[in-house]
Amino acid sequence: MNRRSKKFKWQRKHLLGLRDLSAEEITYILDTAKGFEQVSKRSVKKAPPLRGKVVCNLFFEDSTRTRNSFALAASRLSADIIEFTKKSSSVSKGETLLDTAKNLEAMGIDIVVIRHSAGGAPKFLSRSINACVVNAGDGFCEHPTQGLLDIYTIRKIKGTLEGLKIAIVGDIAHSRVARSNIWAMSKLGAEVILVGPPTLMPAQVSRLPVSVSYTLDEVIEKVDVINMLRIQFERLGGNPFPSVREYSHYFGLTVERMKRAKPDILVMHPGPINRGLEIESEVADGPNSVILEQVTNGLAVRMAVLFLVNQAAAQWK
Repeated sequence: MNRRSKKFKWQRKHLLGLRDLSAEEITYILDTAKGFEQVSKRSVKKAPPLRGKVVCNLFFEDSTRTRNSFALAASRLSADIIEFTKKSSSVSKGETLLDTAKNLEAMGIDIVVIRHSAGGAPKFLSRSINACVVNAGDGFCEHPTQGLLDIYTIRKIKGTLEGLKIAIVGDIAHSRVARSNIWAMSKLGAEVILVGPPTLMPAQVSRLPVSVSYTLDEVIEKVDVINMLRIQFERLGGNPFPSVREYSHYFGLTVERMKRAKPDILVMHPGPINRGLEIESEVADGPNSVILEQVTNGLAVRMAVLFLVNQAAAQWK
């Protein structure tokens, strides 16, 4: 941790997104995560910072990686965990988000990790309950811990994001991961290039701190990192491209395209992967892929986030 980070004091009780965080705050989270890496390598994989605290995974959308990563992160920090699923809850009977959260809070929860299809749901919750709120993905808005683990992975391998060219490829319009990446990566000095068909670009892309390319072949030789996004078929309205085959032809990361890339390019994907569509299996499993490292690093990042929001909440009392 550098001298500047040591003097910095984390003060946010909630983590709702990366857009409002400063470069110093983002760096502080990453530095804190580095300190938690070793916990998972111990024979006893536990640390005491959240002992006696209760973390609730409040997921209104399906998830594998994010839900399990947060659950394991809370367990590593010695917290008790409540797992909430929409299908087996009173929400299926008409209960509102706020009533659900207040009932859980009445049971003594300290941190709520929420994933919701409605953009702004975490912010709404943070204004309505006393517990800390961590955004695990809201609508088309943000997915801050995925953005943080992506940056953590890049920084761990490359040393810094300053001056790197990073391509984010695919379904930008529906990707909350892309938005978190854009805000954080640009703040840390990277040049972010969005790549995809015009139909999958955000409506006001010109207002974002990015450049845009409508062909992967135009940027493949220039970039240091390429982050391939999943085509979110469940969120698409209509047909944004003529066919899956045509999309893969123009925007898929293939073995042939990788031959033109820099030898040390990092290949990333937030998952789940549509193999053969966004990325060929040989590339996803190849030597430049850091996809599994992203998953591993996500645990340390989420431990850091839970630790920091809890620490800030203690200062508020």
